[in-house]
Amino acid sequence: QVRPVESGGGLVQAGGSLRLSCAASRSISSINAMGWYRQAPGKQRELVATISSGGISNYADSVKGRFTISRDSAKNTAYLQMNGLKPEDTAVYYCNIIQNQYGLSVTYWGQGTEVTVSS
Repeated sequence: QVRPVESGGGLVQAGGSLRLSCAASRSISSINAMGWYRQAPGKQRELVATISSGGISNYADSVKGRFTISRDSAKNTAYLQMNGLKPEDTAVYYCNIIQNQYGLSVTYWGQGTEVTVSS
């Protein structure tokens, strides 16, 4: 069982920056993609950004131009650089890893890291 482990959350003022990291709990092969999602209190979990094995990234409209996802394949680690943070970015941020297992996609979720942006 692979467990993504998130880190880097915290409290920051509006306009500030944070960098989240997501590392697989053990060495893992055949990763199709890694992604970041977030869930604010009382809201559903939503996509923030994903990055494929080929390095193609995808962002939610609400974070485009402010957040950047990157990946270190050798370390099975993904990062989310968050700049220009807004109070509405406050949420628990979850990382996922999508692995190809014999032609099937298997998704692993982390426990989340909390980000709080004060106004």
